[in-house]
Amino acid sequence: MTTPPTPAPEQTGPVPPATPRTARSWLRDHSELGVGALLLALGVLVLTDALTMDVDITQRGPVGPKTVPVVVGIGLLLVATLLAVDVLRGGRGQAEAGEDVDLGEPADWRTVLLLSGVFLGSAVLIEPLGFPAAGALLFWGAAYTLGSRRVDRDPVIAAVLSLAAYALFDKLLGVPLPGGPLMGVL
Repeated sequence: MTTPPTPAPEQTGPVPPATPRTARSWLRDHSELGVGALLLALGVLVLTDALTMDVDITQRGPVGPKTVPVVVGIGLLLVATLLAVDVLRGGRGQAEAGEDVDLGEPADWRTVLLLSGVFLGSAVLIEPLGFPAAGALLFWGAAYTLGSRRVDRDPVIAAVLSLAAYALFDKLLGVPLPGGPLMGVL
């Protein structure tokens, strides 16, 4: 025994209009495409730079100075393409479960500006003062900006870190760094 199909209920009242999707809301929903565009631009830049690199004619062998930049550039283009395809198919980045950020609070621009100032100041002071002194000011300024107020301990730690970095790069790895007035002492 079969029952006759029931007719669909009639709608009463006005039908709500479909909300039009604006370009702004589409871009907000697909914001990961911005990361893909950045990766694409970096990949093109790296590949262009690598392929226009002058290589000495005496260099022999399959692996030369162009190999790693070409591989990195191709990798960047591949990741940019895969990310764009995933986002356009509806993929979304998952929020980190352990993230302790209150998105309702405004950004702490004071800290960002102070850290930027400390970084730029150390970049300007690296030539006249040398890397050890400018690095120590960078480490100490960053620690102070991020909230550490231990004036008895922080300058000592900053100096030790800076001298260790100078010794590692200048002495062990052979990367010349400006020593400044401490050049004769170190």
